[in-house]
Amino acid sequence: MKVVWSPLALQRVEEIVQYIAADNPQAAAQWAEDLFATVGRLTDFPESGRIVPEVNSSRIREIIFGTYCVIYSVKKQVEIMTVRKSSQLLRASEVDGEEL
Repeated sequence: MKVVWSPLALQRVEEIVQYIAADNPQAAAQWAEDLFATVGRLTDFPESGRIVPEVNSSRIREIIFGTYCVIYSVKKQVEIMTVRKSSQLLRASEVDGEEL
């Protein structure tokens, strides 16, 4: 199954990488590499993430990556909708356009 990243998700990844890079550029690059490798496994196992509790839809799932959540939708492809800190509540605007 194909994995597609939304502009919002890519923007969030870039912001996180810049934040980490301010202290440790090498750690930022490694974090991004590990994140994309982890998300890449969704190609073979798209429903391996848990259902997002705030949404409670079997199509909207998340994988935990360190202190971050990668929120995605499973349809004909896997769409990565957003990346956020685990402690943050999911906003409806981050899953806009999804039938919940």
